[in-house]
Amino acid sequence: MAKAQLVDKFGRVHDYLRISLTERCNLRCFYCMPECGIELRDKNIFMTEEETLAIATIFTELGVNKIRLTGGEPLIKKNAKDLIEGIGQLPVKLAITSNGVLVDRFVDTFKKANLKTINISIDSIDKFKFNEITRRDYYDRIVNNIELLLMEGFRVKLNVVAIRGVNDSEIAAFINLTQYHDLAVRFIEFMPFDGNKWNWDKMLSYKEIMNDVDGHFKPENVERIADEPNDTSKNYRIKGYIGSFGVISPVSNPFCESCNRIRLTADGKIKNCLFGQEEFDILTPFRRGEDIKPLIVDAIQAKHESRGGIKSLDHKFDSESWKNRSMTTIGG
Repeated sequence: MAKAQLVDKFGRVHDYLRISLTERCNLRCFYCMPECGIELRDKNIFMTEEETLAIATIFTELGVNKIRLTGGEPLIKKNAKDLIEGIGQLPVKLAITSNGVLVDRFVDTFKKANLKTINISIDSIDKFKFNEITRRDYYDRIVNNIELLLMEGFRVKLNVVAIRGVNDSEIAAFINLTQYHDLAVRFIEFMPFDGNKWNWDKMLSYKEIMNDVDGHFKPENVERIADEPNDTSKNYRIKGYIGSFGVISPVSNPFCESCNRIRLTADGKIKNCLFGQEEFDILTPFRRGEDIKPLIVDAIQAKHESRGGIKSLDHKFDSESWKNRSMTTIGG
């Protein structure tokens, strides 16, 4: 195991790399992708399969021991199977976040890559509402694929972006999925990104989500369970239920002090924080044959203490003036 070398000026060790394989997606979720879509850029600006694998290897030499593949939708990346299997050969714990549309085609690939944990983004279990959110009609396929993954023995987490007036009435329904299934449901606070029309009125906070939980389940039956090291979610279980649920609260209750994450965009830029505006290009110097290890170290050293440098995320915060990428071009 490589010695950890990616330590920022606040003493946080960064050993978890999230690689976006593509900005493209086969869904059009309104909170992730602008309604008009994203600009289709020349494919030459994006990392190739070989470059992605080579750069991932460099990160492992700097102490990264976990890699999560994201997008867009990572499974629509050309040669995704070869790329997943290649990264699976590195000395890392490998995971993936997907919308679930294509996972049935990758079960054998996941097993070959020793990939055991799969996060599926699904924001409603009401078919009509789901199709409204995603602007596509893949609900039945995704539900069938979640059942397939469970049957095949994968650890499945459901990512639910909680938005007031959209899916806030489904908190208990999602939790009830964990009664007979070994699922981990994670409710995620709605965050501001370019083009997603975020505002405070739509933001359902950790406190509000837990108030909803208390309104549907007896408080004595809601058990706080241990979080994993560097976990972003506060985790719970309903007594007698097989699975669990948690809340990820980057807006109302951030977890910056324990952050160990590095994000690498599909166009080869390090982005230290989902909120952050700063980016550090490592693909261009890599293509010039330069040693990018010092550049990676410098990028981590430049990481802000909290929320990408936002001084105060209160009700005066103007999401329109704080320019950021759209979610699909970051990778989550």
